[in-house]
Amino acid sequence: MSPKDTTYLLKHLRSIMSEGRYCSEILNAYIVPSTDSHNSEYPAECDKRRGFISGFIGSVGSAIITDNDARMWTDGRYFLQASQEMDANWTLMKEGLPSTPTQAEWLISALPPKSCIGVDSKVIGHKTWMHLQDELEAHGHKLVPVETNLVDLVWNERDRPSMVRNPIVPLELKYSGKPIKTKLSEVRDQMKKKHASVLVLTALDEIAWLLNLRGSDVDFNPVFFSFVIILPQSVAVLIDPSQDTPILHEHFKAEAPGIEITVGLYSSAWHVVKTAVEEVTDGFIWFSDHANYSLTSIVPPKRLKTEITPCALLKTIKNNTEIQGMRNAHIKDAAAVCCYFAWLEKAVETGTVTEISGANKLAQFRAQQESIMSLSFETISGVGAHGAIMHYKPEPKSDVPITKDTLYLCDSGAQFKDGTTDITRTVHMGTPTEYQKECFTRVLKGQLKLARSIFPKKIKGNYLDSFAREFLWGVGLDYRHGTGHGVGSYLNVHEGPIGISYKPFPDDPGMEEGMILSNEPGYYEDGKFGIRIEDLVVVVPATPTYTHHTEFLTFETLTLVPKQTKMIDVSLLTEEEILQLNSYHQKCREVIGEVLDRQNQIEAKQWLWRETEALKTK
Repeated sequence: MSPKDTTYLLKHLRSIMSEGRYCSEILNAYIVPSTDSHNSEYPAECDKRRGFISGFIGSVGSAIITDNDARMWTDGRYFLQASQEMDANWTLMKEGLPSTPTQAEWLISALPPKSCIGVDSKVIGHKTWMHLQDELEAHGHKLVPVETNLVDLVWNERDRPSMVRNPIVPLELKYSGKPIKTKLSEVRDQMKKKHASVLVLTALDEIAWLLNLRGSDVDFNPVFFSFVIILPQSVAVLIDPSQDTPILHEHFKAEAPGIEITVGLYSSAWHVVKTAVEEVTDGFIWFSDHANYSLTSIVPPKRLKTEITPCALLKTIKNNTEIQGMRNAHIKDAAAVCCYFAWLEKAVETGTVTEISGANKLAQFRAQQESIMSLSFETISGVGAHGAIMHYKPEPKSDVPITKDTLYLCDSGAQFKDGTTDITRTVHMGTPTEYQKECFTRVLKGQLKLARSIFPKKIKGNYLDSFAREFLWGVGLDYRHGTGHGVGSYLNVHEGPIGISYKPFPDDPGMEEGMILSNEPGYYEDGKFGIRIEDLVVVVPATPTYTHHTEFLTFETLTLVPKQTKMIDVSLLTEEEILQLNSYHQKCREVIGEVLDRQNQIEAKQWLWRETEALKTK
């Protein structure tokens, strides 16, 4: 793939930086984060400013442009992708490596004394701003809030997409499992404990969860652009006027009787917060520490509370309705994925199936399932070396055929009304090498170990991560991404603050029954192949031999699609692992086989039976 030419874009941006027209200072550097005004991991097209200015489209990264330099910080998932997507104007800064300075460290070393560094304060989180400001000011530099986004000034000349405003729809109680009134009561209880009179919600998934509403303003994420301010006697919901419909008001009356919920303008959020500060004179004004600095800076420091919100924590623990919905969604999704791999097994013989056409065919199979709403992210369909690009996005210019000669990694998912799915399978349509089989088997062993692990309640995810890496580490191999992320219930496929990774998540509350996460170890060799095996799991009570005084938990696997036994070196598996895999495959047969029968998917049922034949124990 050829990188985007950013020469003119950077020249134009630098000329704006030097004018001093859009802020009080001439800027020596300008920071372009990857997020939007809601700290969204996956922003809408109109908010992908960092991708526009640099060419790098990965979900995580921060760009810094100076008079004569352009740098991109991103993590290990994107080292390879970023190096391929950025042109020679850019230098990749490999975040997390000992030799890589932080953004603040680099700015301090690269800029002349008393420099001004600008950033749009609407797209940088409060916590990030404060840390950066403290470091820069300690060395004589100044962090400057820029009200007009400078990248937009460049982009507006080149057909920047407009903000999408699609209809907002209620999520019925049969899917949400809990009405707005109950959720608000739980949130207010937490506010009372924290002495907060006002809670400002800026994260789109938190708002959708609280209000039992869903939208489609952002691709793959069933959310809508909004702010919510919970006041002592009322709740203000701020959206675009075109989305304010009678259906919304009827929904609020039905699910929150006796509670005053007003609907106002999205653009009035700053005014509403300012008014709340003036009129609600006691108690804290509570924001997430990821809320944008432009909003948090309205509040006097002594009244500002910035920490994880109750909505973020409450939605990680799914209720019984949501858990059953997730089980149902995974059964439907598994049927679609089995149909795809059964079809692919034959279609690959024609030599006409490519990464893109394969992904499209998988989407067609999913579209046939009941209550499907959309995909949950853009399908990662990677052949051979493309599989080593962890978040590879097939494009027409990079599209290649899926063949019998190499590994094929397919990471995909869907949004159903009753749940969200995310699954990765790595397969070989021909004959894998012994080395590929060894790598696959070591990844599988780690996934099996994590799936059967038993752990104390409230243990944090980073303590579980090494279970998945043990068998790779034993031979000197590893992977550059976390092992698991939280997953929403018909919400964002990546849901914080929980996860399983080699580094701790700052706000991780610890494992609790009802949480849903991914279990996805992998192994990648740049320029050769990638392997990842991913299931979603729900945290359930465990029954260890001894109970004493500590509550223990374990995982139940929700995903029900076979792991390709052709890729397994059985000699590396223990008898326990063989029995565990056989039991999993038997469940796939029983549950998904019945669905394929009902859907008259004869070839998929035959494929499922072949792929789930029991391995012989030792």
